[in-house]
Amino acid sequence: MKSISLFLALFLLISCDQKNKIAVDTIITDATIYSVNNSFSQASAMAIDKGKIVAIGTDSDITKQYESKNTIEAKGKFIYPGLFDAHCHFYNYGLSLQEVDLRDTKSMDEIITRLKAFQKEKNPTFIVGNGWDQNDWKVKKYPTKAELDVAFPDIPVVLNRVDGHAIIVNSKALKLAGITKDTNADGGQIEIVNGEPTGILVDNPMELVFKIIPKPTRKIQIAALLDAEKVMFDYGLTTVNDAGLDPDVIHLIDSLQKAKVMTLNVYAMVTANQKNIDLYLKKGIYKTDNLNVRSFKMYGDGALGSRGACMHNPYSDSPNQYGALLAPISGLKEVAKQLAASKFQLNTHAIGDSANTVILKIYKEVLADTKDRRWKIEHAQVLREADFDYFKFGIIPSVQPTHATSDMYWAGDRLGKERLKNAYAYKKLLQKAGMVALGTDFPVEEVNPMLTFHAAVARKDSKEYPKGGFQMENALTREETLRGMTIWAAFSNFEEKEKGSLEVGKWADFVMFDQDLIKVEENKIVKMKPINTYLKGKKVK
Repeated sequence: MKSISLFLALFLLISCDQKNKIAVDTIITDATIYSVNNSFSQASAMAIDKGKIVAIGTDSDITKQYESKNTIEAKGKFIYPGLFDAHCHFYNYGLSLQEVDLRDTKSMDEIITRLKAFQKEKNPTFIVGNGWDQNDWKVKKYPTKAELDVAFPDIPVVLNRVDGHAIIVNSKALKLAGITKDTNADGGQIEIVNGEPTGILVDNPMELVFKIIPKPTRKIQIAALLDAEKVMFDYGLTTVNDAGLDPDVIHLIDSLQKAKVMTLNVYAMVTANQKNIDLYLKKGIYKTDNLNVRSFKMYGDGALGSRGACMHNPYSDSPNQYGALLAPISGLKEVAKQLAASKFQLNTHAIGDSANTVILKIYKEVLADTKDRRWKIEHAQVLREADFDYFKFGIIPSVQPTHATSDMYWAGDRLGKERLKNAYAYKKLLQKAGMVALGTDFPVEEVNPMLTFHAAVARKDSKEYPKGGFQMENALTREETLRGMTIWAAFSNFEEKEKGSLEVGKWADFVMFDQDLIKVEENKIVKMKPINTYLKGKKVK
């Protein structure tokens, strides 16, 4: 009788235990989960329901309290919060997938070959290409329109440099844009040789050409967004900060997300022209579960590679060039004043040391009587020693580690030894600001966030160059880098309460790897790729 009573008691205990378990959509066990919370704690299991994390802890903690028809045994795999790209051009990247890819070309001849292949396949009436970089060529000089004119005398050709701050066009495009040696080039440059434009345009004059490029159809726009989204999920990116969008594209993204056609999280920076500012100051901040429109993107200057970055002193390899601000200081300040009087964030592109000085001073002045604004400097690439202290005032540096490893081959030529010491200074920026938001600036750089991680911690490119790392005093630790790609990026977006770490109540955005980012050998990082990507608890890869 005693044994029967004991059996019944045990049966009832187990039955009650089963009945008291909470049903959830998904349970993950037997994992190494990096929460990236304040203490950077680890767990082995999570319970997920309705897209959010309801519990995180040990296997026994979770399985005692929760049950699910979808239980995933991770078999020791490594889980991290969904990765952010804190500065990219997501929509433009998608458009570039519909155009000619000129990255990694080694000469103008190779560019012509790719353009000819595209022409044969697509039979276009207007050719656009992206990604050339003369610094990768044997002869590191800007090309001219001559080769394009021979190959394409009757079709306009517009080729964007990798940094997006210079283009080479043929004579047909120059003619359609109405560009001559006498065209106004304020805020940039129209290169003239022997009294004629060479086809090279830098910064503001490029807009004259962009106006003649046929606008993409709605079909192409949708294809661009959805094609780009697939690439994001493949690399483990669950949130992208698109650095400069117009209202039409933002509305399209919102429509696709509401129709459940597109699910990627997008932090949209509205292009800061007066028309857009007037529109969104009237509309106010717009936020859904997938889209956040609460910031504007302003341009301070151009890029270092095209010598458009605005410097206090001349370029070391071109004594007559200083680069240029892309708008008068009064105009930059006026935009900042308007936004300081609103709840919107301002994120400003500043690469040269002079541009950074100007923008940082403006920020400090207009934000003097405000709190927790989290305005960002996008790139913060070259700074004077005295200007680092501005980041103590709540200004966030949004930087791209692969810029350092791409530019290191020639940045010293542009800047000289002394200025180079305070360029790509991510550790120094972190020490002043308390955080850095990390991105890539794709399609200027590759999408792959593992290249970002590797460049930040090793200060080497994908070829493991240079041997000792580039300016290793500014390398980030692995924990700092992971935070910069997750919770710090989320904080910079005012999104730290909903994502960026794996904690109860936050969205279940996470990635799963078969190797540990925090401990894997340095030279293996660039080859890592997530096995799975989850967005709001659903597997998207």
